[in-house]
Amino acid sequence: MIPPKDRVIMVSGANRGIGLAVARCLIGRGYRVSLGARDVTALDPAKVGAKAEQAACFPYDALDLGLAKTWVAGTLERFGRIDGLVNNAGIAKPPFTIDDEDETVLDRMISVNIKGPLRLIRLAMPHLVKCGAGRVVNVASLSGKRVKNPNVGYAMTKFALIALTHAVRRQGWDHGVRATAICPSFVRTDLTADVQAVAPEDMIQPADLAELVATALSLPNNAVVAEMLVNCRLEDLF
Repeated sequence: MIPPKDRVIMVSGANRGIGLAVARCLIGRGYRVSLGARDVTALDPAKVGAKAEQAACFPYDALDLGLAKTWVAGTLERFGRIDGLVNNAGIAKPPFTIDDEDETVLDRMISVNIKGPLRLIRLAMPHLVKCGAGRVVNVASLSGKRVKNPNVGYAMTKFALIALTHAVRRQGWDHGVRATAICPSFVRTDLTADVQAVAPEDMIQPADLAELVATALSLPNNAVVAEMLVNCRLEDLF
């Protein structure tokens, strides 16, 4: 396993839900983290249990290429390197169905769920290559592996995110860059607050999913998992 000492990981959507759990988990393991979120006022190293020298917080909106560039540049200025990137920021609502003629919602999903991660990967890639063991973890979904509800827009973007993950693996392999798509079922966050098919206590807990993200970041170059399908009920097994 790759030791966390001195390694710097960028985490998007880090102010709540899965992203916050990932930040706390990585801090606990000894990583240095660069946290990005739209609500930068909610970001605070103390919130994730970090010492001042262990974490940095930056405004990030997946719709804004300029903020992506500023975040990457700020991370390099603060820590001098980038060893990993966790693309967690994403949206699922409002839903987009096949029958919807207005494609505004779909366009936003594509921009946030696909173009956002793509831009960060492109900007971080030279630095991931430089470290020789760069890691990209894309938080996708089981909706990127099968379709079980009318929200085709979300499924389409998560399928695409998994494709992006494999493209990163292909391009970065000879340079030590590895990529993993984490594909969970329902996770207990505000995103699933209105879900009735699964009780909140039966959903995947963010802290548990964060452990899997941390594992993906630490696996050695010769033993990396390309996709992790994470289930909370039997019906989600495919």
